[in-house]
Amino acid sequence: MQAIQKVRHLQADINGLEVFFREAGRIGQPTILLLHGFPSSSHTFREVMPRLADVAHVIAPDLPGFGMSSSPTTDEYDYTFENLSWTVEYLLDQLGVERFFVYLHDFGAPVGYHLATRAPNRIRGLIVQSGNAHEDGLGEQWDDAKAYWADPTDHQRAKLPDWLTFAGTRDQYLAGLPEGVRTLQPPESWHLDWERMQRPGNIDAQFALFSDYANHVARFDELADYHAAHQPPALVLWGRHDAFFNVKEVLAYHRALDRMDAHLYNGGHFLLETHATECAELMRTFVLDNA
Repeated sequence: MQAIQKVRHLQADINGLEVFFREAGRIGQPTILLLHGFPSSSHTFREVMPRLADVAHVIAPDLPGFGMSSSPTTDEYDYTFENLSWTVEYLLDQLGVERFFVYLHDFGAPVGYHLATRAPNRIRGLIVQSGNAHEDGLGEQWDDAKAYWADPTDHQRAKLPDWLTFAGTRDQYLAGLPEGVRTLQPPESWHLDWERMQRPGNIDAQFALFSDYANHVARFDELADYHAAHQPPALVLWGRHDAFFNVKEVLAYHRALDRMDAHLYNGGHFLLETHATECAELMRTFVLDNA
């Protein structure tokens, strides 16, 4: 019978930033690095971590500007995904982690791919959940964003949807879901996210990261080269009602990677809010098969 392990809640000083992280399992087991997306935090992984800790050492940091980690203003910190990746790398070094599986979700994907392309031999495998690395996943819902990235003027910004609000935060969880799935979503998740986003300067920080996502998209050819050269084993998990990343992205990973297992669920962008048990079981098997 699977043992449910306790999760530890910890803080680390990373170059003057207070980085909150959750940790379970023990050093010596294969490490899984869980990287959250926008607008969430390590809270996303609260249900999967206890189910993984008997087979893995599990780490889930709150990225700077998110959750319980420091939220410096944009004058104090350059909010780019590369900078976030260095913060995560220094945390891994503090914890003595050399090689790891990496969970890529939403904004966590560009962070994780910086880690992967910088040191490919550290990556045991990819667990991808609504983490984009191909144009296939960027449907027409990204047209306004692409127009802004190409011409970042006030005129183009005015055409963007107003997502940096309480309603926009809630819609990250609920957009596109049928009623039966909406009622499975615990509302405290988006209330917690919005409470943390109201810290001074945080809206500007979130917009800076949205702007830097253009640089992640510009790296897609580099990521294709990484996939082709290193062929990391991959587990791809997707909610078929994801309103932000097209399910065609799953097929793009299938074309790119030889060792890839994909599972599509009746869920949305935050799949672990509704399918944590199913995803945790698949992650356990993936780690055991590839450790």
